[in-house]
Amino acid sequence: MTVAERWIATTWGGPETWEFVETHVPDPGPGEITVRVLASGVNPADAKHVATPRDGVDLPVPIGYEISGVVTAIGPDTRIGSGEVSLGDEVIAFRVRGGFATELTVPAEKAFAKPTTLTHAEAANLLLAGTTAAEMLHVTRVTPGETILLHGASGAVGVSLLQQAALRGITVIGTASEARAKVVRDFGGIPVRYGPGLADRVRSLAGEDVVASLDAVGTDEAIDVSLELVADRSRIVTIAAAPRAAAEGIRAIAGSQPASARFRDEIRGELVTMAQRGDLVVPVARTFPLEEAPVALALLAGGHPGGKLALIP
Repeated sequence: MTVAERWIATTWGGPETWEFVETHVPDPGPGEITVRVLASGVNPADAKHVATPRDGVDLPVPIGYEISGVVTAIGPDTRIGSGEVSLGDEVIAFRVRGGFATELTVPAEKAFAKPTTLTHAEAANLLLAGTTAAEMLHVTRVTPGETILLHGASGAVGVSLLQQAALRGITVIGTASEARAKVVRDFGGIPVRYGPGLADRVRSLAGEDVVASLDAVGTDEAIDVSLELVADRSRIVTIAAAPRAAAEGIRAIAGSQPASARFRDEIRGELVTMAQRGDLVVPVARTFPLEEAPVALALLAGGHPGGKLALIP
């Protein structure tokens, strides 16, 4: 058993209330590995999920859902999600508890060989955004040759979705500010400025029906325009406007939903393979020392960080 440092929430509230503490890292048992963390991915869910009390969740809560690092210990009879594993192997792990740490013991099935095409900061941000984007395409039943609308196309989920859609021959019209339009274009999408008149601008760009709308921002504009342009409400999905979804009869997904969790677990290996081929990249805007996690979350909460953020122990 070793000693590590990690971030925990000891009260419900924002990152400014979290504590950076020492903790004992248990030795891995069967089906577990221990990872020395070289980068932790930073996601809105890190703060959202401890902002207010949640049923079935007790304090303190360790923070962080995805990591990249090096295997330092392996439990008996253990394989990781991608197969055999050895000491010193570089791995990523997703849907872990307490990834904002210097070392962590995790269920081995949550770990995959790190794509050699990605840095640790990039790899630590691959799967939460990537699996979310993949599920949005899945639940809206998008097929090659179709044209869809994506709200928030220049964000982390949006950039992953643009790449996945391009690989499948799907045309994406993506909302973004004028300053971020190049990002949408660079990743294969057709940028469109949000704001008054959005629906008409989308119609003029589409040249045909927009068959589905995928919302990664949660604004009323995004939902209203989606309802105006897409007749089949089963092909409208949001990850950020659950109350509107319930009121309008459209789909809202989240990693906490059992069906979403199953799909995201099943798609991990495919996304790792895509990244290893160089077909899926992860733009990282900035890294922070692990002890500055609240600063990183404050930047993320401010919107438009320009790419993913990572914490480096």
